[in-house]
Amino acid sequence: MSKARPPEWKKFMEKLSLNLNGGGHVQGTLWGFGPFMNLAIDECVQMATSGQQNSTGVVVIRGNSIMLETLEPV
Repeated sequence: MSKARPPEWKKFMEKLSLNLNGGGHVQGTLWGFGPFMNLAIDECVQMATSGQQNSTGVVVIRGNSIMLETLEPV
């Protein structure tokens, strides 16, 4: 059986937009990641459905709770 390779995240080291499984949405800069797609996001901003934005600084988001898209083409 072949060994699983980690994702090539270096091309996403700019701004990210993350849709969370619970209905939340955050934007920020990818700071680091782990083998299970856990992400460390710097300059993170939480986007509320009312349009309000909350700056949260550095956050770690568990890999199984995100849907990922880039803000700029890769």
